Amino acid sequence: MAGSNITKKALVIVFSSLRHDARVTRQVEWLKKDFKVTVVCFYHDDPQVELIKLIQRKLTLWLKFKMALCLISHLYKQAYNLFHPYEYVVDELSNQNYDVIIANDIDTLPLAFLINKNKKSKIIFDAHEYAPRHFENRFIWRTFFQSFYMNLCKKYIPHVDGMLTVGQGLANEYEKTFGIKPLIITNATKYFDVSPVQVKDNKIRLIHHGIANASRKLELMLEMMKELDERFTLDLILMPSNYASESTKEYIKSLEQKAISNDRIKILPRVKSNEVVPTINQYDIGVFLLPPVNFNYANTLPNNLFDFIQGRLAIAIGPTPEMADIVNRFDIGVVSEDFTPQSLAAKLNALSTEQLTQFKNRASTAAAVLNAEQNEIIFLEYVQNVCRKTIA
Repeated sequence: MAGSNITKKALVIVFSSLRHDARVTRQVEWLKKDFKVTVVCFYHDDPQVELIKLIQRKLTLWLKFKMALCLISHLYKQAYNLFHPYEYVVDELSNQNYDVIIANDIDTLPLAFLINKNKKSKIIFDAHEYAPRHFENRFIWRTFFQSFYMNLCKKYIPHVDGMLTVGQGLANEYEKTFGIKPLIITNATKYFDVSPVQVKDNKIRLIHHGIANASRKLELMLEMMKELDERFTLDLILMPSNYASESTKEYIKSLEQKAISNDRIKILPRVKSNEVVPTINQYDIGVFLLPPVNFNYANTLPNNLFDFIQGRLAIAIGPTPEMADIVNRFDIGVVSEDFTPQSLAAKLNALSTEQLTQFKNRASTAAAVLNAEQNEIIFLEYVQNVCRKTIA
């Protein structure tokens, strides 16, 4: 933490563990330079930050039934209290006067407003996803959760003092629907002063890392390997969500079974967020084929794209607009014609060693521009402006 003369206070709320939440971890690190920071979350191990630890409730069958009943009956306040029974946090913190409260994801906003009963704090909402359409491809989610999240957004977003999100597509939709224009802070990781690993003529190493769930259709990248020539291998580092369901765990097992049948595919153990870039630097190409099965996937600008860049990798992706814009602008990889494994494989098979080397070298130019240090300047200026009431 900066010097002991810091008097301003910031509260960060997130319903996750910061062990694997790179975006919020960066947020906390930035704030520490100007604020005494308190974090409300499931886990954080920074001794310079006060931790208010949330206890994760076990979702029993009876509790799930009560939640479903409340959701289907549009009893949203009762449903929220069942989902997030954190009244003890309100009791502990409502007598504190924070200069700013940063609420990460829509679920935390009601808690932020409850803590801010005296209305002395500014509230900034950081939307990591477009909440009302998060898993719109799933019937159960649409049936039980879509109207719940739309209700939360309508009730709370118009009253925040500032808002952030991760990309332009999400920002446009939030502004169109709720009348507030978010500032874009991408998921770019910090700058790494590393060099690209030299490409070998006879072995090109592909890497994918990230959250694993069935909606992401990660099996498409495994199918792609059947279309690629013998130069290519694929490693995957899968990171289940903190809330991984039994079906998600079964999905990961199915991927592991598929990988066994191809000796050019390996699934590796997960790594900590700060170890990702040094780990993937040893590879040649970062790959991510994500069909636009819902609004958020169609407009994604994910962590792993920026990790690939900092790792000085070439990039191979589907035609997701904001990702493709970066790849094409910096000329650092290939974008398939569509989201099929065959389309991306055709682009990769056509690559020469010389082209791949050029892509990797140009990643250094992108890394100097697309990094957390650039975002930090924008973020801290925005927070200070919100605290000074210069932003409506």
